[in-house]
Amino acid sequence: MLNKYYRLSNGVKIPKIGFGTAMMDNLTTQSTVKKAIDLGYRLIDTAYIYENEVGVGNAINSSDIDRKELFVTTKIDPSAKNYLDAKQNLDKSFQNLNSDYIDLLLIHSPQPWNEFRGENHYLKENIAIWKLLEEFYESDLVRAIGVSNFQKIDLDNLIDNCEIKPMVNQVLAHISNTPFDIIDYSRNEEVLVEAYSPLANSKILNNPNLQIMAEEYDVTVAQLCIKYCIELGLLPIVKSEDTEHMKENLDFNFKISHLDMEYLEHIERISSYGDLDYMSIYSKQI
Repeated sequence: MLNKYYRLSNGVKIPKIGFGTAMMDNLTTQSTVKKAIDLGYRLIDTAYIYENEVGVGNAINSSDIDRKELFVTTKIDPSAKNYLDAKQNLDKSFQNLNSDYIDLLLIHSPQPWNEFRGENHYLKENIAIWKLLEEFYESDLVRAIGVSNFQKIDLDNLIDNCEIKPMVNQVLAHISNTPFDIIDYSRNEEVLVEAYSPLANSKILNNPNLQIMAEEYDVTVAQLCIKYCIELGLLPIVKSEDTEHMKENLDFNFKISHLDMEYLEHIERISSYGDLDYMSIYSKQI
């Protein structure tokens, strides 16, 4: 998938696979992202709340790869639900990344974590924050703007009340948990959907049915999961600190058959997080 791109609604090219950094400290992030870049990853995904933007910036600035060849994503802190807090957050992100521009900036969540998926969608607050993103975009400090974890009501709020449509919506998506409703709606609005946790926090890798299918394609279950997302037109954000796994995740020169895709699209739900309480670790995963 190296040198393969999607094109966003504003014409900006974005790599078809990204490398995620959730739950990595700055030191680990710096060494791992440097390794990822050396292996061929070009899209690096971080967030203010990950507290590792400095590590991402150090890895990028110490790389032999030209900054223009890299695509850096970061996200506004979910708790920053007014213009001023979001502005301070964004200024800090630029400082952390030590970069003159950000390739993709996202609102990390429509709600603060402690109210995630609650009844309050913070519609007015998200409009105010989106206008901040529009300002940075129009000033050429950000090449593309988008959202994460937004449902239809949240997307409509921005589309109906703001000048620029979101270009990306990053959502939890993997085999057995594919939100086709928001994927289809986003696609109809020319919003590219990124899939975080495409390996379902690795729990899915032990599924015997997927292991059998992966063997038939002579690939790993991880490669099957990543290819599934790409076959759906999604942009998977993968994560690993293991060099061999990082290489494997970039190597999937195969096509999943139509019948197998139908099976994967309707497979019974496989829990992403086993017996762990999902919400207790949610903010650390995305």
